[in-house]
Amino acid sequence: MSDIPILEMKKISRAFPGVRALSEVNFRMFPGEVHAVMGQNGAGKSTLVKVLTGVHRPDTGEILLGGKAIHPDSPLAAQKLGISTVYQEVNLCPNLSVAENIFIGKQPRTIGGIDWRTMNRRAEEVMKGLNITIDGKQTLSSCSIAIQQMVAIARALGTQSRILILDEPTSSLDEGEVDQLFQVIGKLKNEGLAILFITHFLDQMYRIADRVTILRNGVFEGEYKTSDLPKIDLVTRMLGKELSEFSAHKEQDEGRSAAVRESVLGVKGLGLHGAIAPFDLELLAGDVVGLAGLLGSGRTEMARLIFGIDQADTGEVTVKGKKTKIHSPRHAMMAGMGFCSEDRKAEGILGDLTVRENIILALQGRQGVLAYLTPKKQLEIADGFIKSLKIKTPSANTEVKRLSGGNQQKVLLARWLATNPSLLILDEPTRGIDVGAKFEIMELILNLSKQGMAMLFISSEFEEVVRCSQRIAVLKDKVKIAELTGADRTETHIMRTIAGGK
Repeated sequence: MSDIPILEMKKISRAFPGVRALSEVNFRMFPGEVHAVMGQNGAGKSTLVKVLTGVHRPDTGEILLGGKAIHPDSPLAAQKLGISTVYQEVNLCPNLSVAENIFIGKQPRTIGGIDWRTMNRRAEEVMKGLNITIDGKQTLSSCSIAIQQMVAIARALGTQSRILILDEPTSSLDEGEVDQLFQVIGKLKNEGLAILFITHFLDQMYRIADRVTILRNGVFEGEYKTSDLPKIDLVTRMLGKELSEFSAHKEQDEGRSAAVRESVLGVKGLGLHGAIAPFDLELLAGDVVGLAGLLGSGRTEMARLIFGIDQADTGEVTVKGKKTKIHSPRHAMMAGMGFCSEDRKAEGILGDLTVRENIILALQGRQGVLAYLTPKKQLEIADGFIKSLKIKTPSANTEVKRLSGGNQQKVLLARWLATNPSLLILDEPTRGIDVGAKFEIMELILNLSKQGMAMLFISSEFEEVVRCSQRIAVLKDKVKIAELTGADRTETHIMRTIAGGK
């Protein structure tokens, strides 16, 4: 590997309205290396890549490629400079052949048009160079996702790439397909290509990357050789806390009955290929079970499977002791479940509707149009939750988009509480809201638990998971790897479990 960087990004800053996404971030790559970028949600990884590929212009800073300043103003401009990207969602044409996808826009031609024989032969040669034997005439849609990834890489390499960016390339691959991809990456690396590898899988990052850059809250935390950075140190740097800063969890089970409590939800071997490995989970009345893991560990996938948003291909679910088929969110609602999505704006609030209309939405949906709630009843329900949850709004008829993020989150909670669920799934309920609102919501979670409601609580903040949960399921790389109880419910134990330590 050369000791002269092929790429240098110096003091890159980029701000958006109300958000400073990058603040004087440094990044560099060398020929013949795989370089990973790691960080939590909002760390600035995507913005850094978009600056490099010309999607965004940096506010300050400079980019050097081969020692010369470059100013890509579009992905096409970046590609012409030799910076190619293969995205998580394969950006190909499934109705075209393998050869057509590789050479689209640059097909070899004869006097009569496209030289199909030459194009198919060249495509097969390119794929063979990636250790893949395939018929260039084969329709892409008939290929596996792994082969489609290889075709996307082949197309990117056709532009004389100097840097190849792989954005979550293994997210939809099984173990054998990951091995196949890594063999190709190793071959390209040995040929001198610089590869930027973006992933949330810690084990895969350590397996393939030579160097890692860590970002935290838009700031450059550091660059390390992966061989010199233990997993536990990687995790602490991503989160910004040393082990000594974590306080032990104190038992906070006051108000919970010592009597045998009803099983609200039982899950046995529930899983979905490519999304989440089969897992077991049980929630009793009054339980708050936290899901802890780094971004991409499978927390949201687990919640979506339980609520029927995604369909499991293995396992079974019991609700209050009875075997139950959850084929859709409506089935989950009828079984007494509620779900607050992590994406409040896209999957939660309806900004142009009023607070009242947002609150009664799930209840009205469960009851159906034949059991219409009168405006008077709607207002009664909404006013009740506005008061009990301390939602700051001029009135129940105020458009919800006019409320602060914390109050919008409370409206979402009110929507599901109005259905009187026995199980409430909360995916990042404190994200994007101020500290005061966070503590109010966490206090509400604990109070609902004391009243007998079971909750599945997801948060990227381990401190919040520890504060709210009686049990903590730890996930890593789409697998539930442990369940922490009692004195083991600490941030230190979570981090050590994720890192694979004792």
